[in-house]
Amino acid sequence: MRRQLAVAVLVVAGLSVGCGKKEAPAPAPAPPPVVEVPTAVPTPAALAVGTVTLGNAIGADKKVTAPAETFGVKDKIYASIETTGQGHAKLRGLWSYLKGGKTAKVNETSMEFDATGPATNEFHIENSKDWPKGDYQVEIFLGDATAPAASKTFKVQ
Repeated sequence: MRRQLAVAVLVVAGLSVGCGKKEAPAPAPAPPPVVEVPTAVPTPAALAVGTVTLGNAIGADKKVTAPAETFGVKDKIYASIETTGQGHAKLRGLWSYLKGGKTAKVNETSMEFDATGPATNEFHIENSKDWPKGDYQVEIFLGDATAPAASKTFKVQ
């Protein structure tokens, strides 16, 4: 009987160990919340006039091939105008002859274009006769501005 009692105690002990509830594993921690950082949309830079280069020839890219500040009386004179920024633009080129403190208008031309970044445009003047020798200037105006955005002086000899 003792033996039966010992076996019964062992069986009950084994059942209690085998049937005991196990603790469920702790749930995985929740992922941290996603924080959306607003993306700043850059504002396009306003159109601006950069460098004006003079010469007597330009390439297919409208850039002066050999910069000059002195021209011959028979030269065709180019002004290559670099712009930066984006938007609709109007450029106006005013060519003048400077003599004795007075300014005489030689030519005025304008163009409009839509810029999507850096661009090069050109204005030019030519004379079917010889240019009078002396000092000249070209002024570049942006939009309807009354003050030039850039200017360049040159000589005809």
